[in-house]
Amino acid sequence: MAAKRGNRGRHAAAGEAALRAALEPLAEEILSALLERLPPTITEALGEVTVYFEGRVPAWLLAEGTEPDTLGLFLGPSMRDPDARLADEPPVVYLFLLNLWEYSEENEEVFAGEIERTLLHEFGHFLGLEEEEMPGRDLD
Repeated sequence: MAAKRGNRGRHAAAGEAALRAALEPLAEEILSALLERLPPTITEALGEVTVYFEGRVPAWLLAEGTEPDTLGLFLGPSMRDPDARLADEPPVVYLFLLNLWEYSEENEEVFAGEIERTLLHEFGHFLGLEEEEMPGRDLD
């Protein structure tokens, strides 16, 4: 017996897709503005990092143990580990826009601040900061 999705599920998925499409340009704008404000040496280093805007945590990350309410995630080699940087895997940052929107209680101003804070947090991982080093830099 095949599982069927009711209309409610389709409408919810369509609504999330439309919301993600509306949030992505704002996230891109925040990323661009942030990169313009960072010191040139940092911006140059971040040129190695690809940023992906996703709606929610995808199934492959959930299967690897990522929590479904994760706001952002850094994957790949950091600058702290030069040997790992020789690997084929490039450094990437994922932002989960719908999770950030919900975390921000659907407030655009709060959302913008959380996008920037999450980007800085994940960029910190690329630069070699560990999780326990983030609070002292107001990046927790």
